[in-house]
Amino acid sequence: MGREALADFRWSLAVGEDVLDEEEIAELVAAKAPLVRLRGRWIAVDPDRLRRGLEFLRQPRGTVVTAAELLVFAATHADDLDLPLPIVDVQVDGWVGDVLAGTVDHTLRPVEPPATFAAQLRPYQRRGLSWLAFLSRLGLGACLADDMGLGKTVQLLALEATDRAEAAGGEHSAVGPTLLLCPMSLVGNWQREAGRFAPALRVYAHHGPGRLHGKELAARVGDVDLVVSTYGTAVRDVEELAAYEWHRLALDEAQAIKNSQATASRTVRRLSARHRVALTGTPLENRLTELWSIMDVLNPGLLGSAEKFRSRFAIPVERHGSAEAAQLLRRLTRPYLLRRVKTDPTIIDDLPEKIEITQDYRLTREQASLYQTVVDDMMERIEGSDGMERRGRVLAAMAKLKQVCNHPAQLLHDGSPVGKRSGKVIRLEEILTEILAEGDKVLCFTQFTEFGEMLVPHLSARFDQEVLFLHGGVPRRRRDEMVARFQAADGPAVFILSLKAGGTGLNLTAANHVVHLDRWWNPAVENQATDRAFRIGQRRTVQVRKFCCAGTLEERIDAMIQSKRALADLVVGDGEGWLTELSTAELRKLFTLGAEATAE
Repeated sequence: MGREALADFRWSLAVGEDVLDEEEIAELVAAKAPLVRLRGRWIAVDPDRLRRGLEFLRQPRGTVVTAAELLVFAATHADDLDLPLPIVDVQVDGWVGDVLAGTVDHTLRPVEPPATFAAQLRPYQRRGLSWLAFLSRLGLGACLADDMGLGKTVQLLALEATDRAEAAGGEHSAVGPTLLLCPMSLVGNWQREAGRFAPALRVYAHHGPGRLHGKELAARVGDVDLVVSTYGTAVRDVEELAAYEWHRLALDEAQAIKNSQATASRTVRRLSARHRVALTGTPLENRLTELWSIMDVLNPGLLGSAEKFRSRFAIPVERHGSAEAAQLLRRLTRPYLLRRVKTDPTIIDDLPEKIEITQDYRLTREQASLYQTVVDDMMERIEGSDGMERRGRVLAAMAKLKQVCNHPAQLLHDGSPVGKRSGKVIRLEEILTEILAEGDKVLCFTQFTEFGEMLVPHLSARFDQEVLFLHGGVPRRRRDEMVARFQAADGPAVFILSLKAGGTGLNLTAANHVVHLDRWWNPAVENQATDRAFRIGQRRTVQVRKFCCAGTLEERIDAMIQSKRALADLVVGDGEGWLTELSTAELRKLFTLGAEATAE
């Protein structure tokens, strides 16, 4: 039973809430009176409308449609049909009824991921997996719109792992590959999370100048379970990608297709897949047409044409505040859109107290060029030195590379505008957009005062609100005032702090998000800063993001720290001094810029 399965339905005539049988209808017609007695009650009847209703019922018409058409028809109550009488009720049984009622995620049979899946799903995540699996079996598109931090990635990976395990168990024929599109900055994250939670999934990252084409691509696609690519790559390779029949098309950060006329949206519509899933914490940011664009990709025709959607929903809701139109839209989209929020007590009980996320991003071409220049220059100096001089140059090189990763202007000290020159700042803006849309507050830590000074005016203008900045030069009284304002319910929502000035001694529990913009390679120092929000008095789950660019020293030193923890649970020495003892060959490997570091 899928969206293309045939479904039969019939019309009935009702008076009030009573559905009439043939004999009762005949009696009404024969009476030819405006007032008749029916089932022990006197009923006022309009003979002309009754006649037209009967003629409608007796007209020969095809009542066999596809299940997808029936879902649209029943959900909208056929508003655009020329009906002689209003539709008062739609009665549907079975899975179609569950879908229309929007109760699928609570009434479904539970789906458990296979033993090869390495994550322990929380109850709400298991419900999400069951919901995704149900709609997938029917071929109906799904928008998983959980709050950021609730684990949309792990739910989709669980679905992919379950599909393959069921196919291997003989329940289904072989499952083809899934195509997942995401922003460039998240490609590495998907690869890493798949390796961590679903190691049995074979993953191929299709992006960058070295990506495969033609027969080589076809051979690789036929040998993997998950192809991770970017929206930009999909636009460039649309002819090749559209030639495949994908098992599933997954769209991460699906707000990338919120403009139906954008190139990415038109490209995605050309891709063929048995099932489509959108992942986004913000299915609606500014206009209702954004929701239409996403839903129309998932289930074409569900919300009608773009023009009909504007006249039926966008204009009544946005211009006139129509509660009726808004309620109808909720009813239409509810079956295919699952959103859980952190403020829901049934969800918060399932959550750990602290969620740690490695935040991927990519360097811009300007950053990559500067990075390589610094490496070439500093390695030449390091190779010709030893002792204290060598240690100093290693630390200087690391500081410069960190500055490049933050923003070119921080290294150049030229006061040039922030603009779109830093992949880290671009990703930060995307994260803050989502945090602020949820009404949350955030602490952003950096070890560079200069970087904070660059960010404050840029973010203030970008989000049209005050951004606080605490650093070592702020007097005590001013510091206390900032903390009090941030803690107030109506106070500023973004607080930038230098790691040393804001890392200890402050109580900032108004924030439930912590972002480490640049890494301090002593985990204890980072944890102390995180604990400004994650402490007694914090009643919400704290999400901690640590920026890390694949292919740069950020990723490699992070991996070294993790390996040290894993191997011997060693405490890394204070600061970065331990790194200065690495050999020149190890330093070269540490500093070398990887191809995956640069955005397309």
